Parts: sequence; C-alpha cells; structure tokens
Amino acid sequence: MEGDPTLRLRIFDLNCWAIRYLSKRRQERVQLIGDTLHREGFDLVLLQEVWSEQDYSDLKARLGSCYPFSHYFRSGVIGSGLCVFSRFPILDTLLYQYSLNGYPYMLQHGDWFCGKSVGLPLIGTGAGMGSQMLCPPCQLHAEYSREKDAYLPHRLVQAWELAQFIRHTSKAADVVLLGGDLNMHPEDVGIRLLRGWTGLRDAFAEATRFEGCEDGCTLIPNNCFTVKSELLPFPLGIRIDYILYKAVSRFTVKCEELKTTTGTAPGMDFPFSDHEAVMATLRIQRQDKAAGANLGTTEPALVDVVTEARAEVAVGLRAAQRQRYSSGRMAVLALLLLLLQAAAALGTLAGLAAGQPFPKLSFSLLAFLAIGVLLLATGLHLFHSIEVKMLQGTEEQLRMALRALQERP
Repeated sequence: MEGDPTLRLRIFDLNCWAIRYLSKRRQERVQLIGDTLHREGFDLVLLQEVWSEQDYSDLKARLGSCYPFSHYFRSGVIGSGLCVFSRFPILDTLLYQYSLNGYPYMLQHGDWFCGKSVGLPLIGTGAGMGSQMLCPPCQLHAEYSREKDAYLPHRLVQAWELAQFIRHTSKAADVVLLGGDLNMHPEDVGIRLLRGWTGLRDAFAEATRFEGCEDGCTLIPNNCFTVKSELLPFPLGIRIDYILYKAVSRFTVKCEELKTTTGTAPGMDFPFSDHEAVMATLRIQRQDKAAGANLGTTEPALVDVVTEARAEVAVGLRAAQRQRYSSGRMAVLALLLLLLQAAAALGTLAGLAAGQPFPKLSFSLLAFLAIGVLLLATGLHLFHSIEVKMLQGTEEQLRMALRALQERP
C-alpha cells in the first residue's frame, strides 16, 4: 500500500462484562470473544470491563498472532477494565482517571473501586500514509436510575474531562477514534457536550450502511444477561456504546459500514456480553488541504448545551455541599459524645461518683460506637469536601467556556 492515500480500518468495540466470580459464563464468553476476534481479523479492538488481568493475558496469548500490539490500562482498586489490541504499532500510551467516580460507600455499584478512566494509545498506521491515530477506549459512570439519576453530575464531570482530554491531546494525531461504553443516551446532555466540544462524529449517524439492532441499540431485551426491568421504558433497548471519530489534519474519515451483534453469538446459546458489540469500517483518506479544527456543533447550540451542563453540575454541587455539611455535623456530634464520656470517666476516677457502680461494658460499647461514627463521618466529610472542590472546578471551567463562546464574534 505504499503511497496509497486511503486506509479502510475495521474496528471492534465491546463492553465485555468480565468480572471474575460474578459475571455469568465469564470464561466461556472470554474464549468466545477471543475466537471471534482471531477469526474476523479486525484492525483495532477496544474492550471495556475486562476486570481480570488474567482474562487480558489469556486474550493476549490467544490473539498475539493477529494482534501483535496490545495494552492493558491499570487504575483504581480493581482496574479500569480497558484494553486495546491493534494490528498497527502502539507508539505511546497514557491513562487519565476521572476526578469523580461515584461514591465508595455505594458498594453495590462499585464504580468508585474500578477508577473509571480513558486510555490513550497513540497508534501509527504505517501503510504508506504516515498517519498517527489516537484511539481511546473509555467508560463513564453507569446510570442506575433514569428517573432519579444521582450520578448525573459525576457523569457530566467525566464527559467534560473526556472532552477536554481529547481536545488537548488530539493535536498530536491525524485521526481521533473514541470507542466505549459512555452510559449516556444519544440525546443526553453529556453526549451532546462531548460531541459538540470535540467535533467527534457518531459512526451510527454517519454510517453509509447499517446492520444490527434497531436504532443501533447496544442494551436490548433479547440479551439474556440484561436486566429486563431496567429496559421497560425502552422496548427496543438503548444505545449507550459508541464509536466516535474525527479527522484532525490532512485526512478525512467516513464510516462506510456499522454493525452490532443482535443477542446470542453465532452458533451459541449465549451472547458475548450483556452489551452488544459495535463494529465499524472507517475509510481514512489523505487530502491536500488540512482539515479545520472546528467545533462539532454550531456555537449557538453549543452555548445551550454548555449552559445545560453547567446547571446540572451546579445541582450536584449543592447536593454535595449538603452531604458535606451533614457528615461534618455528625462528626462534631460524635466528638462531643466522646468528650462527654471522657469527662464522665475522669469524674469517676476523681471519686465524684463514689459509691455508684461504673458501667464499664455500656461505657466501652458507647465509646466504640462514638469512635466508629467519628471515623466514618470524618471520612465522608473529607470525601464530600473533595467532591465539592471537583464540582466547583468543573462548574468554573464550564462558566469560562460559556463566556468564551458568547464573546466570539
């Protein structure tokens, strides 16, 4: 292909839902994913929720012959779950962990422990094109309740940080490809902010040909691993997994074909994951003139998006301030209780309660309870103080971005 200005890039993106000891039929599904990738021979594979590094190692050993370059992004307590397999050389990597990742005490959700992140592999395509691509796999905080989404401010902070991350790192590349589970519907403010601020284009909306689930949905009722009750308001399913792209310099990118899986894997009675895989064929072509770095949304519309995002972050900020105040007040009350106990103990030692039996067991239990409450409340107060700072910082950044948009001629 030396001198050929066109490259067709086949991409595979999947949220693998591979949690050791918890995910259903994990080992079978990991083996199925590996067999499929080996057979299909995609150019680039972006995976999320590969929580077990042993699963990554197994995939790497299985796919080494057709994907000689790979990288696993480590973060958090249990890992980011992000990894990339590439037919092209990976020249450099970077990991950015979002400043807010949910709450550590929400053990049933667990997003905080994995350290949700965006990985950044810089890939050289070679093939005579001399181009470099940023191909970040990423995942944002999950939406556990559409009606009462307590994590919306955190997810908006993540969407803004992801947008800023892409905008400021894309200068080093000719093409940017973003794939992953964004946990946002296409019309949500977070996805509109991400696309509008970065200029990324949606492969589903741009595809010349599409094959798969209706409306490109990646969480569907027909998948045996999905929680059906969560999809009741959406009979066709929802689309929260994306392949987004843009050209930065002397290249153009077009999506020739987009596909999704549709439930069970071919020849099997179970699917790859609780999410459907997204597969895209992109046509990357060199052009004579350098592509502009324009925003992806007209500025009046982007002003509205940034304003809406800032308002949601402000709501989250007020909630975090209330939680910080409540935890601080609880810590102060626990400290006062300990001081009263200490005063009572000193009084007993000084003989002020002579002739009265000292209730050692009750006193000790109450002291341990007060100490536990004090430690817990102090930890929560520190955590929510950090949350307040992060939300204040994002709100200020959005305010500055809004002012810059409004002041443009």
